[in-house]
Amino acid sequence: MGLPTIHPMALDGGDIRNVRGDPITGDRFWSKEFAQKEWDHMWKRVWHIAGRTSQLQEPGDYVIHDFMHESVICVMQDDRSIRAFYNACRHRGQRLVWDDGCQDAFTCPYHGWVWGKDGLLLDAPDPETFPQGDPVRTLRLKELQCDTWGGFIWYSMDPNAIPLLEYLAPIPELYKNWPWEKLVRVTNLTIEMECNWKFASENFSESYHTRTAHPQVPAWIDQDHWTSVFEMFPMGHGRIVQPGRPSLRDVPPEGEAAPFDAFLTPWDIDPSKYTSYEDKVNRGYKDLIEAKKRLWREKGYLHYENLVDGELVDSPHNVVFPNVTLSVLPDDVIFFRTEPHPDNPEKCTFDLWHMVFPVEGVTNVETMHGPRKVEDAAYERRAFDRGRGVPEMHGQIVFQDLSLAEGQQRGWRSQGYEDAYLSSQEVRVRRWHEVLNDYLEGRR
Repeated sequence: MGLPTIHPMALDGGDIRNVRGDPITGDRFWSKEFAQKEWDHMWKRVWHIAGRTSQLQEPGDYVIHDFMHESVICVMQDDRSIRAFYNACRHRGQRLVWDDGCQDAFTCPYHGWVWGKDGLLLDAPDPETFPQGDPVRTLRLKELQCDTWGGFIWYSMDPNAIPLLEYLAPIPELYKNWPWEKLVRVTNLTIEMECNWKFASENFSESYHTRTAHPQVPAWIDQDHWTSVFEMFPMGHGRIVQPGRPSLRDVPPEGEAAPFDAFLTPWDIDPSKYTSYEDKVNRGYKDLIEAKKRLWREKGYLHYENLVDGELVDSPHNVVFPNVTLSVLPDDVIFFRTEPHPDNPEKCTFDLWHMVFPVEGVTNVETMHGPRKVEDAAYERRAFDRGRGVPEMHGQIVFQDLSLAEGQQRGWRSQGYEDAYLSSQEVRVRRWHEVLNDYLEGRR
């Protein structure tokens, strides 16, 4: 069975010749000076996600995104476009709003200046008393670039940022067959972590750790490096594509049912028909694709309409530079995002959004956060607290990842760590750091 073809824009993420070899020193993960460089040269130039477009249904609906010491309002206009503004009054800098909501204008709680949802100042007390001229219908809130893709609202603090689709390329092309606008966010959780934000971007840029940290996964996703495709894209994004079938390294004990059976039987495939485990893995993978292509409408999987072959079964995992991860699966999309603490580089927040495609007749789904109704979830925020803050996630893949974070942070502080000693499976980790260096050193 052939591997997916590497995209023409991609560098081979398994070839050490595609990186310079920049060292990954520990101070990158705890130095306040390094964190300040990230803010000055990288965070103010990249594209950020403020929320989901589904949160904005009517003109005046808005979402707030707080990042470091900054805050941004993204608000739907009368023509249903979305514009982004800094959440600060142009008079004396007072924050205008604290929570998501809907209103036609934003009134400053300090001096009563009224800003329209298009950013124009509509009213101010005693406008004739300003020696520099009446500010009403002259001043505007400071605006940011704003765009949408994948059902996400994006903004950049850089007025000269390259267009969003160019920044994301080729990810929008790779996932053009998924109906992103139909996704329902059934988990909306922020977890406070005791580690630098880069832990997650590193972790999700390699699968070398999976057999140690996630021993349950190879029974249903083939994570062997020789069956996976590693890609590194121009803007710093990276991807791994793994077949949606078990690894042949992990044959279940005699008499024990294969976890893969649970993926075959819902599509009317009899697991007992295969002559061996190898036959079940190889032929069953193909049979599953063909069954989904044949039965998707009958079984209510209407989001399969435009998916083709591997898209119906495989597990592509994308790191969107610098801090977003998207696992784009046949039936759901898992969104991870780390954001730095405003003042302490050894802390961050980890956002987990589990988004599912509705299936006819299915009202509840299993998620890594427990069983959930297929409806937009209320926002939650918790401390990880070595796992005590999210006990229902114990044993889940993301729980296993987050459980490693604090130990990794301690190790980066140690005199025993000097630079990463990476395998060919981890080339994407060094490439990610080299793109970060390019930002900090003015090469991007």
